[in-house]
Amino acid sequence: MSVPRRPPALLAAPLLALALMLAGCSSDTAPVKSPVGAPGQGAAGPQSDAAPALRASPATSPAPRPAEIPGLGPETRAAIPAGARQAFVVTGEEADANQSSAVLYSREDAAQGWRPVAGPWPAHNGMEGWTDHHVAGDLRSPTGVYPLTDAGGRLPDPGALLPYDEHPRFAVDGEGFFGEPLEGSFDYVVAINYNRTAGVSPLDRTRPLGLGRGGGIWVHVDHGGPTQGCVSVPEKHMVELLRTLDPAKKPVIVMGDAESLGR
Repeated sequence: MSVPRRPPALLAAPLLALALMLAGCSSDTAPVKSPVGAPGQGAAGPQSDAAPALRASPATSPAPRPAEIPGLGPETRAAIPAGARQAFVVTGEEADANQSSAVLYSREDAAQGWRPVAGPWPAHNGMEGWTDHHVAGDLRSPTGVYPLTDAGGRLPDPGALLPYDEHPRFAVDGEGFFGEPLEGSFDYVVAINYNRTAGVSPLDRTRPLGLGRGGGIWVHVDHGGPTQGCVSVPEKHMVELLRTLDPAKKPVIVMGDAESLGR
């Protein structure tokens, strides 16, 4: 019986495989690397020395502008001292109106700007409204920006941060323009530094601009009607104001009708 003979190709295959195995284990022969990005090869990791992929740079947003006090125009904003960090803003309805709204603002961080911390509160101002040139007896409140440095009242200090002068001379009686009682109006006051010397009691009558330009302009307890030139807010808000206005923050009052403040 004859044995079938294998084809030559089948006999050569084992010999070829053996030669490849010997070549791959040789210590002086470097293995062949597949090119980067070849099919079946994973992407380079963060520690790879392969060239990193290009990444899109995030868009740079401009820094936000510090918040401004609403309703104030450039002229009024410029009048607020750079060092002031508290602003009591009293905005009249109209130039000839005697009703207003009051909001206390603070700027603890100059980069963030102003933010409201109290109010809005109802308020009254002079019987005849507002004026850019206050004179004695005109029954108008002076527009502008004025420091707030001194406080006082008939009642004991409720915890004011400003220097507080308790004195019986703050007592008042009589009636207002609409017949409302004035008693208690000066139980608490904050002097507005219009035509007065800073650092003294609100009762001080020194008038640097002269007596003809008026004086004694205060923030005081509201009596339910217009004033002769002062600004008035309800008693509970006067107490809050006294406990909040801080001389270290250089507080100011910004006061006037809406149109004037918008300049």
